[in-house]
Amino acid sequence: MNVVARLFVGEDRKLRHIWRALSFAALVFWLLPMAADPLTERAFNALHLKPVFSPGIVAFAEVEYFLIALVATIPFALYERRSVFSYGLTLSRAFSLPTLEGIAVGAAIAAAVAVGMIALGGMQVHGLALAGGALASAALAWAATNICIGLSEEFWFRSYLLQSLWRSIGFWPASLLIAAGFAAIHYFNKPGENIWDVITLVWFSLLLCLSVMRSGTLWFAVGLHAAFDYMQLFVIGTPNGGQRPEGHLLDATFSGPDWLTGGTLGTEASFLMYPMLALATLYVWLRYRPPVATTAEPPPP
Repeated sequence: MNVVARLFVGEDRKLRHIWRALSFAALVFWLLPMAADPLTERAFNALHLKPVFSPGIVAFAEVEYFLIALVATIPFALYERRSVFSYGLTLSRAFSLPTLEGIAVGAAIAAAVAVGMIALGGMQVHGLALAGGALASAALAWAATNICIGLSEEFWFRSYLLQSLWRSIGFWPASLLIAAGFAAIHYFNKPGENIWDVITLVWFSLLLCLSVMRSGTLWFAVGLHAAFDYMQLFVIGTPNGGQRPEGHLLDATFSGPDWLTGGTLGTEASFLMYPMLALATLYVWLRYRPPVATTAEPPPP
């Protein structure tokens, strides 16, 4: 092969993984959203939905993200002769121990931050915000919504994109790039974002990437992401981008300095989040000890 051909094609006579990663990124971050957003907007208007912070509206957006990631992954899976879910989301492992552990870790992170805020006077709980059937409905609706969040965002960022970048530039450079993209999307799309929440988002993304490398599956990350957001949005009812989620469990108010409460960004931007992320990172590092071979490249399907 000539020099130009070798730039794009590897020894296996297939497109190099870096070009696959860049092509996938172009699809999920630009081409497919450009095509899907007008259709989504029409459906939104046809259903007479209102732009409120409710489980239905959040789930509506997350389903779009999941479908975009799915459509983008299909051609690469066909090209590599693999299942579309073989990039960390093998369906047979959906209810495995890593998923349950991820749920426990995600819930513990957010719960510990809330307890710390209460102890330091930054959060005051006055009872329950809901009761009876309304409580049950909201609990189930937010559970379904946060499962959508965990699946769609992990499928988008840390499934094919992580594995293709990992194979081309190495695990940590790939993880840092994905963390930067993950934080940037939140920063430019969520009102009131600041450097402290960006630190949380970058660290959170790196933690999720680390869990993929150490456990050999994406299901730990899905469980952690879903439970982390469920605790924040439903159980605590923390502000997020200046909005309070509709239908949350606790009747709570927040007062005190922004470093403690997170201000309009809520518990996610509280300084108490950092020691909990550190403990979660240490847990993943010590809990999962893959063979040396699996730390050098993505695990096999």
